[in-house]
Amino acid sequence: MADERRSRVTLAALAAEAGVSLTTISKVLNGHADVAPSTRSRVEALLRRSDYRRRGSGRRTRAVELVLPNLHGPLSLEVIDGVREAAAASGLSLTLTVSGNGNGKAGDDSWLDAVLERRPAAVIVYSGVAAEVREALRSRDIPVVVLEPADAADPSVPAIGVAHWSAAVTATRHLIDLGHRRVAAISGPDAVVGSHARLDGYRSAMHLAGLPVPEGWARFEELDAEAGERVALELLRSSHRPTAILAGGDLQALGVLNAARAAGLRIPEDLSLVGYDDQPVSTSSSPRLTTVHQPLRELGVAATRLALRLDDQRDVEPTRLDLAATLILRDSTAPPPDSYTTLEIDS
Repeated sequence: MADERRSRVTLAALAAEAGVSLTTISKVLNGHADVAPSTRSRVEALLRRSDYRRRGSGRRTRAVELVLPNLHGPLSLEVIDGVREAAAASGLSLTLTVSGNGNGKAGDDSWLDAVLERRPAAVIVYSGVAAEVREALRSRDIPVVVLEPADAADPSVPAIGVAHWSAAVTATRHLIDLGHRRVAAISGPDAVVGSHARLDGYRSAMHLAGLPVPEGWARFEELDAEAGERVALELLRSSHRPTAILAGGDLQALGVLNAARAAGLRIPEDLSLVGYDDQPVSTSSSPRLTTVHQPLRELGVAATRLALRLDDQRDVEPTRLDLAATLILRDSTAPPPDSYTTLEIDS
């Protein structure tokens, strides 16, 4: 019935109902920027209500558009390489858009008009995409997949992420199996759903082992060395200090390393440490970090394949897939010390 309705909808009828010219409605459909925001919103709302979808994808460019909030560090490069590889395997190129406020979220949607004008074969957006943006892409028949969603997953939005909960369970169990009973965890920002998944995994592993999580031993913090050092100093100040710390990222783990040295502690003899991300710094640090490897390149490949499958098969149901992360054992974890001492640490 919906398909019959779409076939009856014409641009002329939509233009008349919206009170705009055919040229204006065509500009909105093709992503041109020279349309007043209020007019664009009115036309987009009408397109959604009428369930209009522009067919004829042959006019689109043979490219996959990847929208990232920033290009900081090797993690973004791994995702880019995965998308590029999967796009090339289908005879497509990669177009990269950087848009956001640099905090790991997609930020504003200022990239949308340019992307709509380019009319890519598919769009992959890191972190999240607003409902109105999805509708704008849908009305041009452009599939969109969210990469590592930062918010609770909308079942109607195809998304590919990392299984952070199970990764945290594995890392915590590794420390417990070594004999640690005092394990603390520092995760990423509170606003990111993956940060909650990591702390939930840590808490689950501790609970199943019958171990307590004292107040303040499960923390949301920024993923930088400064935050790691500050929180670790606070944790190590206690006479009942942890003997192991899970960090939310490798940079954060470097801050924990600095705090341990300031406390006169050796890693791993006095304090075990697990990082997250498996960045190059994890192998250049001393000691080398035991860390969780995120399959970021594979993430880019999977997201691209899903987007192109959605383009080829328009009746495919939205998919949410989490890829497994891997614990990489190096030199920063060991059995706990035989005894615990009260530490005097300068503020």
